[in-house]
Amino acid sequence: MKKMRKTELRTMQMTIRSEPNNEADDGKMLVEGYAAVFDSPTLIYESPYTGYRYMETIAAGAFVGADMQRTVLKYNHCDNGLVLARTSNGTLQLEADARGLRIRAELAPTTQGRDIYALIQRGDLDKMSFAFTVAEDEEKDSRDTKELLRTIKRFDTIYDVSVVDFPAYDATSITARNNEDSYFQQLDDALRHDARRRLRLMSMC
Repeated sequence: MKKMRKTELRTMQMTIRSEPNNEADDGKMLVEGYAAVFDSPTLIYESPYTGYRYMETIAAGAFVGADMQRTVLKYNHCDNGLVLARTSNGTLQLEADARGLRIRAELAPTTQGRDIYALIQRGDLDKMSFAFTVAEDEEKDSRDTKELLRTIKRFDTIYDVSVVDFPAYDATSITARNNEDSYFQQLDDALRHDARRRLRLMSMC
């Protein structure tokens, strides 16, 4: 059965920094950073029910072919906030290099854009996140150690990259997700359901 491609979010403990302006920049508010890194297995979710640890890593080359033509830069993924930059007009540039998905943006000279730029300069905002759908992934389940590693091999669409306040968990994990629609929580629910089914079958023997 074909998986539905649901939008997922990840918050990265990554630095986004302001670029020093020069005369050619004409006072533009330029920032750069990484919205994702390759080959870095990270704890996304640890189940309080099964004890499973759900890890995730992004394979090098995962952004090749991904649709980033309409990707926008936001603050905290907020749909109600103003767009700060976008790829379609060239104010947001996304490039996958050896490290991960690098972003460079010229923030819009709005009140929100100036505020966010000032907070980035002060170091109050230094993390990024991105919203995406997955075209191809694979899972390696180590039942003995109760650890599942998901490798994202190919992204489908990158909807936005966002400057964010802080990740939902500490620096050892990255996540910014809808708990009711969590990829790994769905897997854990299925695991719990399977365990209950097997217990029922055993009790009927």
